[in-house]
Amino acid sequence: MSSVEEFRTEVRSWLRAHLTGEFADLRGRGGPGREHEAFAERLAWERHMAAEGWTCIGWPQEYGGRGASLAEQIAFHEEYALADAPARVNHIGEQLLGPTLIAFGTPAQRDRFLPGIVAVEELWCQGYSEPDAGSDLANVRTRAERDGGEWVVTGQKTWTSLAHESDWCFVVARTEPGSVRHAGLSYLLVPLDQPGVDIRPITQLTGTSEFNEVFFDGARTDVAHLVGEPGDGWRIAMATLGFERGVSTLGQQVGFRRELTALTELAKANGAAADPLMRDRIARAWTGLETIRWNALRMLDGVAAGAPGPEASIGKIFWATWHRELGALAMDVCGADGMLAAGEPYDLTDWQRLYLFSRADTIYAGSNEIQRNVIAERVLGLPKEARA
Repeated sequence: MSSVEEFRTEVRSWLRAHLTGEFADLRGRGGPGREHEAFAERLAWERHMAAEGWTCIGWPQEYGGRGASLAEQIAFHEEYALADAPARVNHIGEQLLGPTLIAFGTPAQRDRFLPGIVAVEELWCQGYSEPDAGSDLANVRTRAERDGGEWVVTGQKTWTSLAHESDWCFVVARTEPGSVRHAGLSYLLVPLDQPGVDIRPITQLTGTSEFNEVFFDGARTDVAHLVGEPGDGWRIAMATLGFERGVSTLGQQVGFRRELTALTELAKANGAAADPLMRDRIARAWTGLETIRWNALRMLDGVAAGAPGPEASIGKIFWATWHRELGALAMDVCGADGMLAAGEPYDLTDWQRLYLFSRADTIYAGSNEIQRNVIAERVLGLPKEARA
């Protein structure tokens, strides 16, 4: 047995042994459109994982990780999803900020923040999007001004996932007055429990509120909490997005496969599969899922080299569009029953929640339009899109 298979077996055995007792009911809880489910219990589960050494496994051992190889990380995320283990609450800290600090942070920043991420004692959110700067991050207007030993942050962020549950936010802000587009941006680590920070949950189509608006009105953070140099925020923010599209996407695809399998069984059970056009759509969904997996494996070559390159945008467009179309297919398979809520006042079925939340897939983490621009300009070398 190879070392990777031995590691996979270890992961599978640990999950089987520990997703029991107080954690047994957490299987399948959480996830997109359901982040409100059993949050405190999922947090306790993840802290249990930390105590057993199963958080941040891909980080170097010197920073609290296991130094797991890329193949071992893939095995972990796949086995975690196959076990139907609960959605992670520390994803943004572990998969986005942690690798960013390891790559670009100072020794003092790593010493201060990485242990709290490994132990799941400090939760993080991402302060990128704004009302006029969604996927077009270079249009950021939130500003930060130096005041002695602190940065003073003023502005608004939106679509901030789990900000209402987070302790800190990594914020892209404009620190050079008069700068435009990519220039003059900086990457700041800002505590949320302070005067001058107002977090307002946004009610989504699913009726839940994992997204938030975050208002900064003179919020402060220490000058030591600037990652990189002033004005270097764009480069670091792009690296963070690259880490976001790393190995955890393989686990995401296990969830996609589970959804497709369940939908296929439903189509067989309710007669929808008798329609040859419906069977064709299901078959196309299956081939699309296989393509997603091979795209992801190709992209992970970039991870092995340090961080995914612009080619990661290809995978984002493909899986986001595929998942959105799966939601539409689910509604067609359900037929008229798909129009009926599961209960009062707005209790959705899993298929309805999939359909509604997957509308956002092609928007968050970089809209399809922006991803196509990245591919055109940075991969194919085509002329840049005209901008005002």
